[in-house]
Amino acid sequence: MTAKVRWGILGGARIVRKTIPALQATVNGEVVGIASRSEVKAKELADKHGIPQAFGSYEELLASPDIDAVYLPLPNALHHEWILKSLDAGKHVLSEKPLAMNAAECEDIARKSDETGLKVLEGFMYRFHPRFEKLQELLEAGTVGTLTFVHVAHSFDAGGDDNIRWYAGLGGGALFDTGCYCVNAARMVTGQEPTTVEAFANMREASDDGLIDTSIAGIMRFPGNATVLFDTGVNLERRNFLEITGTEGRLYLDNPFGLLDEDSVLEEHHFGQDPVRHHVKGRNHFVRMGEHFADSVLNGTPLRYDLTDAANNARALTALRDAARKHVGG
Repeated sequence: MTAKVRWGILGGARIVRKTIPALQATVNGEVVGIASRSEVKAKELADKHGIPQAFGSYEELLASPDIDAVYLPLPNALHHEWILKSLDAGKHVLSEKPLAMNAAECEDIARKSDETGLKVLEGFMYRFHPRFEKLQELLEAGTVGTLTFVHVAHSFDAGGDDNIRWYAGLGGGALFDTGCYCVNAARMVTGQEPTTVEAFANMREASDDGLIDTSIAGIMRFPGNATVLFDTGVNLERRNFLEITGTEGRLYLDNPFGLLDEDSVLEEHHFGQDPVRHHVKGRNHFVRMGEHFADSVLNGTPLRYDLTDAANNARALTALRDAARKHVGG
């Protein structure tokens, strides 16, 4: 292993406009290759981002001895297949969320990771931002008392019919795209798994076949009676907030999933008192996630969360999807 993790990018999805510069900015990693389904496209991306090697297929990149780890931004439904192929090729994997489309696929990946001794991380970048570290600190200090309600929203407009979010066969739809953030954040702040869920979705015909959810609202009940309400959509005006309410107060975070280097404010409210505003210095969460993952690869340090978390998030998403489907046409 080199002194830095040598990254390969497995695909050219839109998110790489943020993640490639972030991985290039890490102190313990360097981006040395990118693959696309055509060599022409791979070379275009390599030239655009200053990456030295371009590969005309994913297999070609995985076969390269110059790559230690891959960042995988492929469509949701392709994650399981290409994470396993990456592990078989001896590469560590940082995957875009969701790790896979169901808990069984996540468990497949976990077994392969254990067998190979290679690292795999589900890329929930927001968990590496300093404001979420501050949020966790306040919750652990009992700032809001007993947790009662969590309200989280995340929505934006994905645009035209060519967007992969409109393809059922690629794992499209709101729940597994923006909704997975809401569910993950809810599970993180409660520190528990939901016992009961309900959901209602707005559906449309997919660009390939079948139906996909364009927006969805869900409710989750957790042990100890904390209740989470979330709403999310990929054809809506941008909304992005997290509110945590307990018996002793309330915490509010604007744009929890969207900031990069910008400073932010975490608001703390208590029963008629002037709010306390915790000013948090911005740090690019993609950079911090990349450095955390590379440190684990290079030095064997534990990852902040493991693949059990990914499987549990997938279980909650599946339960919410199934609940919403019961009401389609009703």
